[in-house]
Amino acid sequence: MTYEEKLTSLGLELPEAPKPVATYVPAVRTGNLLFLSGVLPMRNGQLAFTGKLGRDLTVPEGVEAAKVAILNALAIAKQELGSLDRITRVVKVVGHVASADGFAEQPQVLNGASDLLVAIFGDAGRHARVATGAAELPRGAAVEIEVILAVS
Repeated sequence: MTYEEKLTSLGLELPEAPKPVATYVPAVRTGNLLFLSGVLPMRNGQLAFTGKLGRDLTVPEGVEAAKVAILNALAIAKQELGSLDRITRVVKVVGHVASADGFAEQPQVLNGASDLLVAIFGDAGRHARVATGAAELPRGAAVEIEVILAVS
């Protein structure tokens, strides 16, 4: 089963890859690594989740935001590589969670992205990770996720 077939079997589909909103590129490949820029939880060109976890959003809403962001990241990877099947390993995920004072459940929020990557890629989806709180994120986003992928 291809990774895109796996997505379909999970009831998911990749969105259109988001376009950069500033002076940067969505991805840079060097050798067998693909570095993705920070990705927000976008749906149909609009932020799907805004605000701070622990004040405006619940942990389950944050988990969903992380899933949406990782699907956008995978859409960028597919745009760059032509196929998700060229991904040989998810190396690292760095997640920034817009957090209200006292909110300390960033790892649980980022599990939305991590669990989805493992569901899609199996053991190749297990990765190193950073989950950190942020005072503010671009455009008021609830999460921003960056990913490093090993590719063929």
